[in-house]
Amino acid sequence: MLDLAVLAVFIPTFFFVSITPGMCMTLAMTLGMSVGVRRTLWMMVGEVLGVAVVAIAAVIGVASVMLNYPELFAVLKYLGGAYLIYLGINMWRAKTSFKLGNEAKQKIARSQLFSQGFITAIANPKGWAFMISLLPPFINVDAAVAPQLAILLSIIMLSEFICMLIYATGGKSLRVFLDKGDNVKWLNRIAGALMMVVGVWLALG
Repeated sequence: MLDLAVLAVFIPTFFFVSITPGMCMTLAMTLGMSVGVRRTLWMMVGEVLGVAVVAIAAVIGVASVMLNYPELFAVLKYLGGAYLIYLGINMWRAKTSFKLGNEAKQKIARSQLFSQGFITAIANPKGWAFMISLLPPFINVDAAVAPQLAILLSIIMLSEFICMLIYATGGKSLRVFLDKGDNVKWLNRIAGALMMVVGVWLALG
């Protein structure tokens, strides 16, 4: 099982990274206003499953390196920590504007919505880089990997779904909030700071 201290670091870090405006959150908000929250759920399911595929592939790939090439994993751990620090700095310095696409009412099939969410998650290179950098170091290869992965994966999927639901249901009110003052900037800075802290923790741990 996972250590509570590990979960105490992982949960808030992933949640704040998820809640910051990005491709999937913007898509959820746009669809929520254009096709309705109920139909947007199909996109959310596709996105969450896509994220799960990416996360599982990242853990399996890096775990094999951990078991077969421990020296190489030590190097990857430092590189992963450095990359998370780099991502954190970029999030800290990110632009504060929040833009949505066309909000006109649309008729989109459920299968199209599902595919849109799934492909968006699978084809996002930043998602792959983030999972490869952040997720595997939380796995203890000296214990059973499957239960640990199941717990982390459940947290990831639940966090992504909750954040997308917030964006989809928030609609225009949430958009006004994000456009107001420095709210987006502070969301980015909180997530960026957590990313940098985790990057240092992973590199030095």
